[in-house]
Amino acid sequence: MGLSEENYVCSLSADTAKFAKQDLREDEATREHGLKAMREWLSKNADIKNCRTDSVFLLRFLRCRKFSIPQAQELLERYLAIRQTYPHWFRKLDVDEADLLEIIDAGYIIPLPEKDCFGRQIILTRPKGIDALKFNSVQMARVHSLVCEVLMDDEESQVRGFVHVNDEDGLTMSHLSMWSFADVRSLINCIQKSTPMRLKGTHFVNLPGIANVLFEFFLSLLNDKLRGRIQTHKSNAELQKAVDINILPKEYGGSVPMKDMIEQFKAKLKSQKSRIASLEPMTINIKPGSKLNMDISQNDDLLGVTGSFRKLEVD
Repeated sequence: MGLSEENYVCSLSADTAKFAKQDLREDEATREHGLKAMREWLSKNADIKNCRTDSVFLLRFLRCRKFSIPQAQELLERYLAIRQTYPHWFRKLDVDEADLLEIIDAGYIIPLPEKDCFGRQIILTRPKGIDALKFNSVQMARVHSLVCEVLMDDEESQVRGFVHVNDEDGLTMSHLSMWSFADVRSLINCIQKSTPMRLKGTHFVNLPGIANVLFEFFLSLLNDKLRGRIQTHKSNAELQKAVDINILPKEYGGSVPMKDMIEQFKAKLKSQKSRIASLEPMTINIKPGSKLNMDISQNDDLLGVTGSFRKLEVD
């Protein structure tokens, strides 16, 4: 069953363990009960094959659902289902895949090495420097998937959560036209309904006028909780009031150059190669007519939304 369970020791700091108790109702007894229940359920679930059963993996789902075992089981089913439904985005991820490494080297997506003052993992994205004529939406989605899979096994982040910072300086119509309405809608549904990450905030900075339509469409797809956690900033100076300047790259006012942060993350990618590979054998039988089948199928029900942003006329 994937990675085996061997002498798990909780890696949470004392402060984060206290926070987990307050925010997630997590303590040693709750954690042990939840992990036991998840493993017993997986062992009896004939529809799920080769699933990882190590504690760090299962805690992704338990912590994301505040140790509600039925909700954690449902989230795990949905996570496995989207991997099968959208294999071009979520399957066969390889830390040595040349296109993904080139996108990372270009500084498109950078998980910051230091956590913010709340202990949250910051993920910085920057379209500037990406050749929109060379790469496509599948490659961009895959690099996000790879980064998320690497980060989701960090126990501190499982508890404290994640914050996305999107610097849209240099965003062009070529970047926007990489994505169809269908792609954006399906990907957002996958992220907010099936990905075991506690998303605590999203910042957009330097958003150009040409992106207004995309931004409004993006907001319309979010649930109320996530929509309420969106902040926009007109400049990097405004962003620095919302995000600790000391953890940002040197190019944003911090002390560590962006290229050094990229190299640090690439080393982390290499160290997680076997864990990423262990995801590949996992499968789930999605029964026709089941609630899971209907939920996943909703991602493809575009309700008349077709076309791509290339066809939009924007100011």
